[in-house]
Amino acid sequence: METSDVIVCGGGIAGLAAATMLAERGVRVTVLEKETFLGGRAGSFADRHADGTPFEMERGFHAFFRQYYNLRALIARVDPELACLAPLHDYPLLGPNGASESFAGLPKRTPLNLMELVRRTPTLGVRDLLGVDVTRALAMIRFDPIETYARWDDVTARSYLDGLRFPDAARHMLFDVFAHSFFNPEEDYSAAELLAMFHFYFLGNPEGLVFDVMRRPFGVALFEPLAKYLEARGVTIRRGASVRAIEREPGRVRVHVEGETIDGKAVVLALAVPALKDVASRSTGLPSSLVDGIASLDVTWPFSVLRLFVDRAPRADRAPFAGTTGLGILDNISIFEKLEDESAAWATRTGGSIVELHAYAVPPAMPEPDVRAALIEGLHAAYPEMREAKITGERWLHRRDCPAFRPGSHALRPRPVTEAAEIVLAGDFVKMPFATALMERAATSGMMAANALLRDRGLRPHDIRVPTKRGMLA
Repeated sequence: METSDVIVCGGGIAGLAAATMLAERGVRVTVLEKETFLGGRAGSFADRHADGTPFEMERGFHAFFRQYYNLRALIARVDPELACLAPLHDYPLLGPNGASESFAGLPKRTPLNLMELVRRTPTLGVRDLLGVDVTRALAMIRFDPIETYARWDDVTARSYLDGLRFPDAARHMLFDVFAHSFFNPEEDYSAAELLAMFHFYFLGNPEGLVFDVMRRPFGVALFEPLAKYLEARGVTIRRGASVRAIEREPGRVRVHVEGETIDGKAVVLALAVPALKDVASRSTGLPSSLVDGIASLDVTWPFSVLRLFVDRAPRADRAPFAGTTGLGILDNISIFEKLEDESAAWATRTGGSIVELHAYAVPPAMPEPDVRAALIEGLHAAYPEMREAKITGERWLHRRDCPAFRPGSHALRPRPVTEAAEIVLAGDFVKMPFATALMERAATSGMMAANALLRDRGLRPHDIRVPTKRGMLA
């Protein structure tokens, strides 16, 4: 039987962030990860081209926004200059019939950023603004982590956006792409969560709505170096270790993995929602409030990633990354040789291109072959020059494990700190006391979970940095 002070269940961003904070204060940590690779949904894993050349495959494009302060602090542990990140200077949005929108060059401060976006968008005129529901529009700049959820959590994002009364074209270009970026469909997504995202990414973001990208595959640039960093600080990382259940008693926990148990004083549950619910259903000694909170969690609609290896590149002026709207289920297009060194080397060697297509919220009943066909159709509509491209290889991922943020779900959503001192939670699904999302929510919640355990041990917690907590008119 193995022993550890703190057992971290899950080797994604949340679990690794928690392990890092604990290990840096001298806590003995064991990380359990069911996969052979680290990073969770942001991880990369080994694959091979048709000619046998190895490459790293990922679960889709990820943007590193500049207000991801805590994720960037984690990266800085292994890359102090953040040299692995490369800036993208625009975030173009593409619509039908050549429609486009850009977030480049916007002021960083509210309301100047909002005023400039409205001024220059071609889909919104002065007369259109007169028809907008002012009360609902003001809710965007009145974000408050308590009041916004009290007022808007029971409302769907679709109902909220419908009630704004923006012209259809403006709504598609300015809101629909943004709403889909969190994997939840508008008709089953909390309006409060949507308003929190508006605040975090745009109206309360002092860094501006542009972002950086990884120059190398995530496993190579971040997660394997971070594993070495942790192991040098005494952390034991167990890959291929699938957690089955937790036994909790005051002052101790026992974690059951396949074929053995590990004893510890505390556990960080940093699992994806399906695995977390499965483990909780077989565990004992969990507080009833935690059991109820975990039971309330669910996953949203599936997302799909289609990575195409083609014999020619899109037009030279195409952006490395572009969001899309009104092109079926297609939500974005990435040209990977413009993003990662490994893909650039393949493109140079073969004369081809690696084009990745995403659908963020796929109707669950839609057959996967239809999803693939719709993604390619959307690519051809956005980039007509790719109609003649020959597909020489592809990788297809269709997953359903992203957290749902359904209307009315906020009240029961569990927080990082629970009623049991021995158990903390971390992940992009937890309830946070400020607006944050995706990879940054995972990293920040992992740090908050670790800080709770450090305080219990009389150790100094780590600093956590967050952008503006409330809207300017809150």
